[in-house]
Amino acid sequence: MTRTATGTVPHASLRIGPVTLRNRIVFPAHLTNFSVDGTVTDRHIAYYEARARGGASMIVTEEHTVHPSDRPYEKLIRGWDPDVITGYRRLTDAIHRHGTRILAQLNHNGAQGTSMYTGQPLWAPSPEPDPLFREVPRVMTESDIAELVGGYADVARRCAEGGFDGVEIQCSQASVLRAFLAPATNRRTDRYGGDLAGRARLLLEVVSAVRRAVGRDRVVGVRLTGHDGTAGGVGIDDAVQVAQMLEASGDVDYLNTSVGVATETLHLVEAPMSTPHGYSLFVPDAIRAAVSLPVVGVGRFTRPEQIGAALADGVCDLVGAVRAQIADPDFANKTLSGRDDEIRPCIGCNQECIGRVGLNRPIACAVNSHAGYESDAPAATAVPHRVVVVGGGPAGLQAAVTAAGQGHSVTLLERNRCTGGQIREAAAAPHRAELLGAVTHLDAECRRRGVDIRTGVTADAATLHALAPDVVVVATGARPHRPAWAGSSARVSDVRDVLTGRTAPSGRVLVVDDLGFHQATSVAELLADRGCAVTVCTPGMLVGQDLGLTLELDGWLHRAHDKRIERLAGVAVGGVVDLPGGAEVALVHHATGEQTTLTVDAVVVATHQEPVDELWRELTGPGTRVIRVGDAVTPRRLYAAITEGDRSVSAVLGAHGPGRERDGEKGRRDRLVSEPEAAP
Repeated sequence: MTRTATGTVPHASLRIGPVTLRNRIVFPAHLTNFSVDGTVTDRHIAYYEARARGGASMIVTEEHTVHPSDRPYEKLIRGWDPDVITGYRRLTDAIHRHGTRILAQLNHNGAQGTSMYTGQPLWAPSPEPDPLFREVPRVMTESDIAELVGGYADVARRCAEGGFDGVEIQCSQASVLRAFLAPATNRRTDRYGGDLAGRARLLLEVVSAVRRAVGRDRVVGVRLTGHDGTAGGVGIDDAVQVAQMLEASGDVDYLNTSVGVATETLHLVEAPMSTPHGYSLFVPDAIRAAVSLPVVGVGRFTRPEQIGAALADGVCDLVGAVRAQIADPDFANKTLSGRDDEIRPCIGCNQECIGRVGLNRPIACAVNSHAGYESDAPAATAVPHRVVVVGGGPAGLQAAVTAAGQGHSVTLLERNRCTGGQIREAAAAPHRAELLGAVTHLDAECRRRGVDIRTGVTADAATLHALAPDVVVVATGARPHRPAWAGSSARVSDVRDVLTGRTAPSGRVLVVDDLGFHQATSVAELLADRGCAVTVCTPGMLVGQDLGLTLELDGWLHRAHDKRIERLAGVAVGGVVDLPGGAEVALVHHATGEQTTLTVDAVVVATHQEPVDELWRELTGPGTRVIRVGDAVTPRRLYAAITEGDRSVSAVLGAHGPGRERDGEKGRRDRLVSEPEAAP
């Protein structure tokens, strides 16, 4: 079957099985880590309801495990536990109030997990350990298989009782069903192994059992991997054939798609900023050409024009956008009403969505301080006040947006010609341009809300006195810290000097990675692209090791290899001596204490910064409230800057107005340290 361009638009309705979706934008399944004792929580409800209110036509919740043998992480919804039904009903009632359909994703992770939480062996088709968890699973017997099929049916029935419009069966990034499909993980010789028909048998049995459990008045969908990126895994040809089998069964109403495996190739599942938008659309395109079922496409959809093009070109029938709707819960409504310029963009940084979940923390968002805290109502304003924000980086911009949104008169002073702070600098590095969206959006929001932005202004106490503010927000950022070993060497500069063009190293360059993140790796790439011979050293076990949490390590290692960037791990810089035309750097190996030297033309340092807090210390005396936010408190990452800019200002300028204390953080698990008190 061949499909051609359809001209479909995002606001067109679509019928899938027994229900009609009001538009083509879906909020697909993803982990939140909100569950407590295996049940749905108030935090779940507020989180999902915000996206329903924001216009998503269908929400598929995070996975609900179907059997007690499956608990790969702590905060999993236990669909097999009858206690979940009360929470199910509260959740589905909240979503249905907004005309949105809600499905529960059903899953068993198989060998992609741990027995740590259950004390039971993992279940899998063959005794093949997952390369991340490295735990040998128990080979499932046919009795186990029958029990698993029954588990899917029981949980599906429970979901229907709890008010869900249907269920989605995961056969994608972290599923025992995908493991049965893949030759590398299914080496069985019985009727559940062998050729593709045998390997797909369990999936088809699960689908049939689930359909019988929920009947024809509920939706049954399957999320199918189209390319898991592993040796001997599931490829697009097999995926297309399985899709045709599912359609032929008559039990499936739609197909969702996926690429990657949630362990070995997780960077494909939740692709980072360096991955092109639409990178995985070849999967829904191929599947949609082979079946007549509605197909969901995914692949870093963050802008309305990407959604419009995929639908109009006939690549997919529905578009799944997770991170775009984490960043802006109103993404769908803004897309459908043509308010593209008001969308808070997902920048693909993966720092607080993927990164936090990987650390067993609740999901959040670097650019949306309310993600995961949707039930916290914004503070009301009693009396408008004059607010001056000093500093136009992310913390200052967010503080200005929040204050103006509460009805205050806001002036923002920025010493540079443009707002954006260090984010604007970092966006100049290779594969980091999307960072800029975080601050250009905030700048636009400031202007939309009437903030008086004055650039090229270096503020001091006299400047502020002339403006006569009621409240001053000090968001003056941080400056580079020069390490002691650098001494007075003229050959040593900071990564920020390179990004801003203040220095332009050439020849052989040593980049010192004390932070384990983009600061060193990005500048190393930038210099390599300019023709430098680059070596990166780090005291850590791996150059850029924290990139693993944001799924960017794999891409960085490949690019570093291609650009011939040498990497030295487990070494610290002991000192540097300037030479005519270069420098000699002493490197000390941590484990052995062995010292070596390296002769280079320049040294570029990525190390911790220090707050620019002189203005905050200067602003003493009665009559004006001073709030310090962002790196001016202590240098941290983007999430801390934006969240602190929002919460600190909201707490001080809320209903009580300046001059009275209000605990704006009470009850929050991930409380940030903010400083709404006057400077000493």
